[in-house]
Amino acid sequence: MSNERKQSKLEELIQKYCPEGVEYRTVKSVYQRLKGTPITAAKMKEIEKAHGDVRIFAGGKTVIDAYEEDIPKANITRVPAVLVQSRGVIDAVYYDKLFTFKNEMWAYTHENKTKVKFLYYVLKNNIEKFREAASGMGSLPQISLKVTDDFLIPVPPLPVQSEIVRILDNFTELTAELTAELTAELTARKKQYEYYRDALLTFDGVRNEVSSDVKWRTIGEVCSLQSGKAISSYLISDVQTAENPIPCYGANGLRGYVSKFNESSDKPIVGRQGALCGNVCFATGSYYATEHAVVVTDKGFFNNRFLYHLLVHADLNQYKTAGAQPGLSVKRLNEVKVPVPTRRIQDKIANVLDNFDAICSDLNIGLPAEIEARKKQYEYYRDALLTYAATGKTILTDRQTDRQTDEYSALIRLCHFVFGYVFLPLEEIFDIRNGYTPSKANPEYWTNGTVDWFRMEDIRINGHVLSGALQKVSEAAVKGGRKIPANSIALSTSATIGEHALVTIECLGNQRFSFFTPKTAFVDMINMKFMNYYFYKVDEWCKGHLFQGNFNSVDMSALKQLCVPIPDTGVQEHIVSILDRFDALCNDLTSGLPAEIEARKKQYEYYRDKLLTFRQK
Repeated sequence: MSNERKQSKLEELIQKYCPEGVEYRTVKSVYQRLKGTPITAAKMKEIEKAHGDVRIFAGGKTVIDAYEEDIPKANITRVPAVLVQSRGVIDAVYYDKLFTFKNEMWAYTHENKTKVKFLYYVLKNNIEKFREAASGMGSLPQISLKVTDDFLIPVPPLPVQSEIVRILDNFTELTAELTAELTAELTARKKQYEYYRDALLTFDGVRNEVSSDVKWRTIGEVCSLQSGKAISSYLISDVQTAENPIPCYGANGLRGYVSKFNESSDKPIVGRQGALCGNVCFATGSYYATEHAVVVTDKGFFNNRFLYHLLVHADLNQYKTAGAQPGLSVKRLNEVKVPVPTRRIQDKIANVLDNFDAICSDLNIGLPAEIEARKKQYEYYRDALLTYAATGKTILTDRQTDRQTDEYSALIRLCHFVFGYVFLPLEEIFDIRNGYTPSKANPEYWTNGTVDWFRMEDIRINGHVLSGALQKVSEAAVKGGRKIPANSIALSTSATIGEHALVTIECLGNQRFSFFTPKTAFVDMINMKFMNYYFYKVDEWCKGHLFQGNFNSVDMSALKQLCVPIPDTGVQEHIVSILDRFDALCNDLTSGLPAEIEARKKQYEYYRDKLLTFRQK
């Protein structure tokens, strides 16, 4: 509703002050033109001070602060003005504090501050026209004074200008706030991307002990490294033009554009000079690599996009030489060891990380697109207001999306996609609790029992899936009112070692058992029937990791760190369906003679071990 009110007020002002339209005049006939200061780039670098009281604008996006007394032949602008950046990046800047600028540029001002701000919005609205006018003036875009001096602008009455400025100031402020919020979100997404990237590319940790047949090799064994060639700086343009269309890569990535190339095909490039040496970019098509850039050519071992992500993850900056000018030698890079997984794994990792990278970087996807869309929305209103066009009723929406996610669960699903399964320690998957025996001295615990209390006898008599106990205790026997949740695994970890069962009901159990209950994050990732089958392998592990004493007990610290595979849920279900059929055949008394049954049991154990054996690195 507020936008409708503002538009109505503007229309009312137009009807009141200029119902027949407005006069158009040249910029120079309305505004006073200001001159800059003759200053070189070297001098600017010399006098730059972080807390200087005067801002100095140079070509492109170069801006510094300095103290007025340090600026030679200073021509300081002390009133609000609109600066025309006329070379390199063509733009208009509104500034209302002390400033000056290189004398290749110029500025406009007026005794009325509102009129200055109005001019700024008009020039910004027509900035593409100025850029088009500069396109044919050599390798570096530049416009002449005449382009803006003689430019015709509308000159509505001051009340109309004031209302337009007020509206556009509000839009500018809202856009800045939104951009800041979305940029913060984008930064969080980039950190999330780096988290996933580092996890997927760490092949020597517990989480990635997968059957990826990873081999570790030096970069020199699997890649050819070649430094580029020197090129004079005057041949490098800051912007891409018809004369200089070729990207040029140096020590810190893209340096500018040149007229010729010395490399082609898609490859990673490593910067080898300066404090940021070791930074990695990915060059495509034809490009020029300088002597401070190392082109990395695969020798047939890699997906090039995977290689790029791998080199970023390798943090090559850590191998730089010390000194005033840090650097990376090709010889040192050749010695760095990197993992080389199978091509299938590389392809999947590259696909995952490229998608994350696109979400973070591509203006057509994700948050940058949101920022861009809001800027376009702002420009739409600005254009409409400045041309007095009828825009109709426009509703502004602030679309919010719930982007919160459990990074750990998402990482596991990514590993499912890339590797097929992931190994995790038991204590990360399960809440682990010990059983206990209620006091025999308290008869209340052992009369009128309603709570199932499991012992080894239950497994011996009823097998490895239990839905009821031979012995029950009362509710009063439950410590703290906390029973073992249903669908937990009871594992014998003392006295009799190497027996387990899946308990499908809430229960208690004696002290011979340790109970494994899936943590909330894993409830939807684990088929407990699959895990019940896998615990046959855990049984065997326990028998080999004992503490000797009055009776045997399992090394629980080691057991908690035992890594078990978590395949995709579909794979878990498939394994369970196969083992269930074997189990049925082995236990059905109508399936044949005892000898046949024994043969089937051995066959079942053979296939069970095959299905549940996941190679570890």
